[in-house]
Amino acid sequence: MSNLSRRNVLSLGVALGLVGVAGAAPAWASAGSAAGAAAGSDPWWVWDDEVDRLVAGLFDNGQVPAVNTALRSWVNNGDPLPSGLPADLAAYLRRVTTLPSWADRAKLRLAADFNRRKDTYLFMLYGLGSGIMSTVIPREAASVYWSAGGADMQDRAAKTFTFGYDLSELNAFDPAGQFLVTSNKTRLVHAAVRHLLPRSPHWQQAVPDEQIPISNGDILVTFHSLGTFVHRKLREWHVPMTAAEEDAFLHSWQVAIHLLGVRDEFIPQTWAAADAQSAQVLTPILAPTREGRELAEDLLGLTAQIDLGVTRGFLNEFVRYVLSDAIGDWLQLPRDYAAAALVRTGWPAYIAFREGLLPIMPVGFYMFDQFIRALAMLFLDKGTSPTATLITIPTGNRP
Repeated sequence: MSNLSRRNVLSLGVALGLVGVAGAAPAWASAGSAAGAAAGSDPWWVWDDEVDRLVAGLFDNGQVPAVNTALRSWVNNGDPLPSGLPADLAAYLRRVTTLPSWADRAKLRLAADFNRRKDTYLFMLYGLGSGIMSTVIPREAASVYWSAGGADMQDRAAKTFTFGYDLSELNAFDPAGQFLVTSNKTRLVHAAVRHLLPRSPHWQQAVPDEQIPISNGDILVTFHSLGTFVHRKLREWHVPMTAAEEDAFLHSWQVAIHLLGVRDEFIPQTWAAADAQSAQVLTPILAPTREGRELAEDLLGLTAQIDLGVTRGFLNEFVRYVLSDAIGDWLQLPRDYAAAALVRTGWPAYIAFREGLLPIMPVGFYMFDQFIRALAMLFLDKGTSPTATLITIPTGNRP
């Protein structure tokens, strides 16, 4: 827990809208999972054995470049698997590129409709909330920084954004959609990182308590920094949501992390179970690191490449507003008190007007609106279509 005290952890949990930070049993040991019961495994010692073996074989046989070339044409869920893939990999992808038996297509369609109607808030929360929070998750920050993606954060962010974009599409799970393919390409990338990073002495030094990265536990932590965090912020911001929409939003994430290889026994069944698990596995581990500070600066510094219509001080203060001043201090984000006042008064008014709860357009509405659009396009592969972002198996670690 680095140099954090128990009081600091609890205070941060309150700031992030989380409770029950310490002293509870692991949430996955209860019946509150998508599987209905747990087998008693420890998610930090569970990886993705089958695909890990397959990808290790690709490296051993020098097949990664050829597989990447073949996979370029595999984009839509309904696309046939390309020729040129090793037979065992093709058989595996054919079997796993499908929804789990418990997936509810009606819920997934409702979630996609909800995502589209609330995309303004989601872009902001995923970009300046979850994206920056990932830099104070020490294991995740180290894995990103020392992998190949850490050397090109715009490309790395674009690929992460593509994952969320494809998940949010109305036809995400239909033949013309792309999420089944995107999630399984991401699963291959994770397997490659698990193969490559243990060979990096830099990563080993940064994360001495982890032998292999991206365990089921690590993916759960990332889920809570995304889905669970976003859900709680939407409620905190009083964004109107029906109970059915909230349930559907959770269901889309349940399916998403299942497709990434997380065992069903670890996947929270309800938002209450997700909140409890998040409070146990996410908040206590948040801490600053050198790698995380550099990644945060890279992400925020990307704004110099596109006109977002706001100052860097505004960005810093929005991060502080969304995540907490504690995290802002960890990342050494300079204060801009004028921008802080604008964010803390303007953003609630912006939401209220968008949701029809405020009859008069507030000052600064267009600034927030244009900023969010520009922020979204920044990560959609340098302002182009997200489908142009190629998810490929890495062949090495950070240069």
